[in-house]
Amino acid sequence: MSEHVAPMSEEVATETAREIMATAFRDPTPVPAFGSTPPVPQPDSRRVPAWATGIAVASIGVGAGAVGLGCAVWLAAKGLAAITLTGVLAALSPFVGVSLLVLAIGAAVARASRASTTNVYKGSVSVSNKTEINSTVRGAFARNRNTVKKTR
Repeated sequence: MSEHVAPMSEEVATETAREIMATAFRDPTPVPAFGSTPPVPQPDSRRVPAWATGIAVASIGVGAGAVGLGCAVWLAAKGLAAITLTGVLAALSPFVGVSLLVLAIGAAVARASRASTTNVYKGSVSVSNKTEINSTVRGAFARNRNTVKKTR
């Protein structure tokens, strides 16, 4: 048997659809400000292994270090992009000063360590330098054979 149902009004249809599709229930009664029931302790029973805590702390440290290195590289690249002759001279002046100081100290040490010997001879001194060279040339293709003898 077919039963004829009268059409619903728009408000009734919306309310019926809202009841059918409801996925959560909200109690519209107001919550009392205080009550006679004491609070119930709710202990935290989560357990985090030590290795997981260590990995979390290490990853935070690595991340912070990577951010620091990234900032340093960015600052260096930004500084290198704005290089001028004055900037290069200003950056290198401490190194030039240190190198000049090292050179001055080295020169002073070298002069101080060099022995200053003055030889004073009394009496007659004779120096005779005599050099003898014997040359021999033989054969179709000439080969020189020199014998040098120095006597003092």
